Amino acid sequence: MKKHKEPQPFNQLEAEIAITSLHATGDYLVLRKINLDQDTRFSRKSHNTSRVALCLDTETTGLNHAEDRIIELGIVAFEYEPSTVEIIRITGRYNGFEDPGYPLAKEIIEITGITDEMIKGQQLDDTAINQLAEQASLVIAHNAAFDRPFVEQRFPGFKTIPWACTVSQIDWQVERLQARSLEYLLFKFGWCINAHRALDDAEGVLGLLLEKLPVSGDSVFRVLLENSAESITKLYAVNSPFDRKDLLKQRGYRWSDGANGTPKSWWISIPESREQEEFSYLATKIYPGGRTDSVEIRRVSPIDRFSCREG
Repeated sequence: MKKHKEPQPFNQLEAEIAITSLHATGDYLVLRKINLDQDTRFSRKSHNTSRVALCLDTETTGLNHAEDRIIELGIVAFEYEPSTVEIIRITGRYNGFEDPGYPLAKEIIEITGITDEMIKGQQLDDTAINQLAEQASLVIAHNAAFDRPFVEQRFPGFKTIPWACTVSQIDWQVERLQARSLEYLLFKFGWCINAHRALDDAEGVLGLLLEKLPVSGDSVFRVLLENSAESITKLYAVNSPFDRKDLLKQRGYRWSDGANGTPKSWWISIPESREQEEFSYLATKIYPGGRTDSVEIRRVSPIDRFSCREG
């Protein structure tokens, strides 16, 4: 009778040697699944000046925050030192489901893997989530313009916290990264996650913040903090000549259809420090005779970025 052979314990050193050998051939790329609890980069000491930020992600019943609902919320809280922009340690996590009160659409189930059975009768823990919000000096999401309105509608305490966005507040194109999905960006840094689940995505955002940008070599977190602290200006090129629309599109302007009280025109969002530069461009390249009187300006402070108040 054959004896059952016990499985050998996993040898981390052997795994690292194998990974290094595969990379050295130039023929393989080994992706590591993000495991923040084993990440040696969380090894710095706390300071009395340190702050707490939240990486957050939502899964929802649809795209419209006024009609749709959060069905899953994931949060990772971490401590950082503002003066050195060092990420110190993870201070907390939250993950929970909420039953919207009606069946999920088939496409939502397919995208997220969340089923009606998983969320039936479930409710988010208001106390735990509000406690995390009270500690936070910043909330970070990958596409904050989507997540923030949903979260603020469900948890009004988040309205008074600045938000930052790893999609729009880092120039990934300059860093030669052509796509901006979280899965793609993590892949380029050698990581993978179980995408479209809230806590996995939130941990993926924190994993991204730990990296350095491939071209500039800057810390992702440092660049994000610097960009998120600056007010922005939205310029609406009202009554711009039709034959200049291609120039505006090349410049990065997008079309506003007049929804949500915005002017029906081409518009661009820029740092406030570039406002005069953009007016000069409009005067010399777009408006005949340099007449920019019809251009509308809307300034947005950091606290209102990505909120319904941004306008």
